[in-house]
Amino acid sequence: MLELARHMADAVPTRLVTFGERSREERVGSLDVRVIGSPWYVRGQRSNPVSGALVNEVRKAAVVHCHQQHVVASSLAAALGRVFRRRVFCTDLGGGGWDISAYVSTDRWFHGHLHISEYSRKVAGHAGRAWAHVIFGGVDTNRFSPDPAIARDAPILFVGRILPHKGINDFVDALEPGMRAEVIGPAPYAAYFEDLRDRARGKHVVFRTDCDDVALVEAYRRAACIVLPSVYRDIYGGETRVPELLGQTLLEGMACGTPAICTDVASLPEVVEHGQTGLVVPPNDPLALRAALKWILAHPQERAVMGERGRQRVLERFSWDAVVSACLRIYGVPAQSPVPAVTYARA
Repeated sequence: MLELARHMADAVPTRLVTFGERSREERVGSLDVRVIGSPWYVRGQRSNPVSGALVNEVRKAAVVHCHQQHVVASSLAAALGRVFRRRVFCTDLGGGGWDISAYVSTDRWFHGHLHISEYSRKVAGHAGRAWAHVIFGGVDTNRFSPDPAIARDAPILFVGRILPHKGINDFVDALEPGMRAEVIGPAPYAAYFEDLRDRARGKHVVFRTDCDDVALVEAYRRAACIVLPSVYRDIYGGETRVPELLGQTLLEGMACGTPAICTDVASLPEVVEHGQTGLVVPPNDPLALRAALKWILAHPQERAVMGERGRQRVLERFSWDAVVSACLRIYGVPAQSPVPAVTYARA
């Protein structure tokens, strides 16, 4: 949300409105940021703040873009948009709290819904709706970029939260002797993390739970490939209906010129073009994943071409410039317009 607002501010005057304990205003590059202090948390839900100060923010805006649908603040912004004749849009990134949308649909309260994938549009029940658009998600392609000086002789890489629905156990099981792997990300589920460490005994797997931003980019640049083996049904029998709305770590790796391997789950095939920018395999299938890993490692020239194509795909479709352009077109606001746009994000 912050990244979209920051890049939007390079095209049109933009104000990011959010909530916090204390009121403050600041400038982040070209972006104006307002934190509304001491909000009311609906039914005590910290993810559901709202304040009367939002009324004036909507009134002053030309366009309002809410980054959560099922919270009171977004429903209020949508209703106020009708009163003040302001265009209000929504991107639902999951989660939420108590809201009137639990009882009546608020879909058409907004002038449009901007989804980060076709899959997101589908699970929201918005497929085929003229007011539901796909803008995709963005990657900072300057920060995430290839470095020809770094040799790609490093391990196969997984980046993300170390959680069961990410299918990391299938990744570890797929590794053959001689394959080196690196798993980077926070591990909030201690039991699963320990299970993974047990499965990895005797294999060349390094777990890094405290990797900083600089080291992360270096890992992408060194990796032979980036892997995201997400599943709907995890190792413990748990079901995750929406495991991946986009697949951000795949995009970050691809932006660094790294080929990708993912499962045929949720939005992931929208990110990875099978045979072009990487390989797509069935979920819950370590043998299929192993075959894909072996192919990638055995074909360095094809791997390099896939990495180049992946970088180009990100530049064309998943860069922040591309996302901003798509938003402005849907907002009906020309680039470099003097009219302010507002992006709202919850605390």
